[in-house]
Amino acid sequence: MTIAVLAIQGAFAEHEAVLTRLGVDFIELRQRRDLEQHYDGLILPGGESTVQGKLLRELNLFDKLKDQIVKGLPTLATCAGLILLAKQLSNDTLTHFGTLPVTVKRNAYGRQLGSFYTEEDFGDLGRLPMTFIRAPYIEAASPKVRVLAKVNGNIVGVKYINQIGISFHPELNDDTSIHQMFLEMVYNQ
Repeated sequence: MTIAVLAIQGAFAEHEAVLTRLGVDFIELRQRRDLEQHYDGLILPGGESTVQGKLLRELNLFDKLKDQIVKGLPTLATCAGLILLAKQLSNDTLTHFGTLPVTVKRNAYGRQLGSFYTEEDFGDLGRLPMTFIRAPYIEAASPKVRVLAKVNGNIVGVKYINQIGISFHPELNDDTSIHQMFLEMVYNQ
């Protein structure tokens, strides 16, 4: 199994460190020719969604990745990655892949000073650590979307067919449960 990590901006190295700890091979997607390599799943890391969206288009990665996600490529999207997948943003007119039928509010918890850590239940995984950094949250989700986690009543984790979208950064904590859940989804695809 090989996981592709979008490595054009953001917290991609932290996801790669988790994959290394789990003994999973990965490749970095930085330019168009990287898409020619074989990979079984995709991680869209946190960072700056506007910058990532711009670079995805400038580097000619956008269309092929969107097509792969639509066709069922298992995808784990954290923070900015969730924004990239969202069908709609409540506080921005710009959308990106639009493959996840949710409405996301960007920077929902405020600026950097609004960052925080908590522990909450996540799907069937139990109570997990959650680190939020200038995080979005999901304001609305299609009935077809499975809500995995809420914090203070706000949706912060969902699963939809082949896509897992979360508001926080699991790669910044020692717990690897979310990555393992994603890898199981890849394995069973």
